[in-house]
Amino acid sequence: MQFWSGTAFMKTSEIVPLARMLDEAGFDGMVCSDHMIYPRELSSPYPDSSSGKPGWAPETAWPDCWVQIGAMAAVTSRLRFSNAVYIAPARPLLEVAKLVASAAVLSEGRVTLSVGVGWMREEYELMGQDFATRGKRLNEMIPALRALWGGGWVSWSGEYYQVPEMMIEPHPAAPVPIHCGGESEAALRRAALLCDGWVGFAYGWDEAASYVRRLKELRREYGRDSEPFDIMLALLEPPTPDLYKRAEDIGITAVMCAPWMGAELPAGGVERLREPIERFAENIIGKVRPV
Repeated sequence: MQFWSGTAFMKTSEIVPLARMLDEAGFDGMVCSDHMIYPRELSSPYPDSSSGKPGWAPETAWPDCWVQIGAMAAVTSRLRFSNAVYIAPARPLLEVAKLVASAAVLSEGRVTLSVGVGWMREEYELMGQDFATRGKRLNEMIPALRALWGGGWVSWSGEYYQVPEMMIEPHPAAPVPIHCGGESEAALRRAALLCDGWVGFAYGWDEAASYVRRLKELRREYGRDSEPFDIMLALLEPPTPDLYKRAEDIGITAVMCAPWMGAELPAGGVERLREPIERFAENIIGKVRPV
């Protein structure tokens, strides 16, 4: 079982020292969340809210995923980095290929790309990308990225993307794993058919187990059930070693957790998080996978 934490809603200035702290404590990775902007006029409904409005203020900071990952990789030695999730089809294909490849090389292979289609039409329009075809374009973008990361003279010819023969360097020394986020049937099928894993949200036990079962069914349908496959999500249950051992037994390979959530923290900077991080590492991680 792997233990990951996130950067969403953290102070931007605290993200890099937090990564160093988690690396030292024995955590496995950090995920970065992705938004470009918050428009004054927001008409796109947020899917996880009864009001249709996001649960964060317009001034909430969403620093760029790949700038964060580059900075965190520079001060850590073992921590891996991914997204929850990166809205890849809101960007041009070559931009995504270049950013992820650069981060993979600079981090010495400690990068996973986790993609999703997102929900905010305004971001797509401001980036000059078609919102209506985002799912179909992501389905094509995934194999296209793998081709473009191959090194040497590379190209891609598809329905949505045309890339003439070129070199794009640096290229990753090893394949970058690609995971898919999203809870729709289309997203689950995308993960099962095209990706190396799936990234979920936060669930109670029964709901988490239902997503795991569905992904296993789809992977059998596509003939991929014998291949390695990662499943990462957060569990809305009291954290115990037994909980995470049971999660591993059903096929969950990584959990997202914030050890400081619910704790009474002293005032101050990022150092206030050290004690709950170290306590979680000792009481949970150390007992789930003792050295």
